[in-house]
Amino acid sequence: MPTVTLNDATFVYDDIGDPNAEAIIALHGGRGIGDRRGEFNAYKVLADKYRVIAYDQRGCGETSLTPPYTFEQLADDVEAFRVNICGGRKIILEGGSFGGMIALTYAVKYGHNLSRLILRGTAASYHHEDDAMVVFKERIHKATSASLSMLDKMFSDKVKDDTELRLIWLALQPLYYEKFDPDAALERTRTMHLHAETHNALFKERLYDLRDRLKDIPVPTLVVCGAEDWICPPNHSRLIAERIPKGELLEVPGANHAVHMEAHETVIAAIREFLARTASPV
Repeated sequence: MPTVTLNDATFVYDDIGDPNAEAIIALHGGRGIGDRRGEFNAYKVLADKYRVIAYDQRGCGETSLTPPYTFEQLADDVEAFRVNICGGRKIILEGGSFGGMIALTYAVKYGHNLSRLILRGTAASYHHEDDAMVVFKERIHKATSASLSMLDKMFSDKVKDDTELRLIWLALQPLYYEKFDPDAALERTRTMHLHAETHNALFKERLYDLRDRLKDIPVPTLVVCGAEDWICPPNHSRLIAERIPKGELLEVPGANHAVHMEAHETVIAAIREFLARTASPV
């Protein structure tokens, strides 16, 4: 399990594939909740042709709790990985959920350092939270231990501590999957690293809105979402794909926010085709 110190934070990361191959950096979601494992496990099959790197973002997983926790800083951390771990070459950047927001933040600032962009179940502004509230009210029967006040807290900087964050996360889990496994959810929540400090800091920043900047992203972009995504509803993925000049959309029927796991074969096949089709001539 390699580590590297960049921008004053010590990052834990996974790295698989030929070091000389084109690199895919995969960014996990969950502000202070997620870690690299889900994204890495989903995309490591691509290591037969690409180098696949996934790391715990600052203040997440096993990476150091090193402020500042801002969208801009997390995008700068991606650039530090590109320069120091990927030899300064252009990268393929993948981001899921909140990781997609960081990927978009990176793309509008450092787009010239990308070859392609892949986004999964994400949004170009914090306004997706309003739509998620609507969906939550429609589907609250699926998450009988959750409440509207829990979701309000989830989208705020008011989480009391790591324990409260873990309990809210467990209560909301049935909303994330079309085929929900409660035992798997328990194990995920038990073993997941959660950091309320990071969560609160990243939800305190209410400036994220790149909708008018999407037109400036210069690279081919594949936007993937589940048709049943509750927390980043599909209309947000459609908007991204429509406004990025070289954007395209894969909306998977019968899949939710975890589309990369629920429809793994479909998503991987689409990514392989997209990357092969948009590769630069040697």
